[in-house]
Amino acid sequence: MFCLRRRPEISEEEFHRYWREEHGPLVARHAAALRIRRYVQVHTVSGAVNELLAASRGAPEPFDGVAELWFDDADDLVAGAGSDEGRKAAETLAVDEGRFIDHGRSPLFVAEEHRVIG
Repeated sequence: MFCLRRRPEISEEEFHRYWREEHGPLVARHAAALRIRRYVQVHTVSGAVNELLAASRGAPEPFDGVAELWFDDADDLVAGAGSDEGRKAAETLAVDEGRFIDHGRSPLFVAEEHRVIG
């Protein structure tokens, strides 16, 4: 999981466009090397509904989106990142992320899904 906040000098519109149209296809091109099984971009929708929802919970600054990268298991994640091809792919993606993501304000973590409904 990668909870994204855009760089301060980038507009919301440009952040979402770049992530969807430029970075997304780049991730797709490197998915095999990194053993990514599924990649989902969840783009935050700005507006009154999100503002009211956040205010009702005393929520912190919102994320601009969340990237979900799915792997078959932790071993695949490690194997993909540990190969020469995977390291090169990860470096390419990190450089591109630096163009639109504020890494210092964007938490990244490994998680496990537990379905409750659906």
